[in-house]
Amino acid sequence: MQANKNTYNMILGKMIVTKEGKRLGFVKDITFETKSGELINIVVKDTTPYTKNLNLERTNSNELLIPYSAIIAIGDFVIVSEEDLI
Repeated sequence: MQANKNTYNMILGKMIVTKEGKRLGFVKDITFETKSGELINIVVKDTTPYTKNLNLERTNSNELLIPYSAIIAIGDFVIVSEEDLI
């Protein structure tokens, strides 16, 4: 039995929300370790004012990053644990 897998193109553009329902923005890109393929961060686009108040890591071009470890589920939305962001 094959497990359900999300491809890169299926994740791009999905809305990112906390498990409490707070909107954070949309998936712009994903960063990963090239040697191991380990996913590291989600790059956020169209961030909300709420997201800008979180103390998230930023790229060199000032884009916000959500650690992949904070992701709880990926379906219609990317659901993250806000506790894992702080």
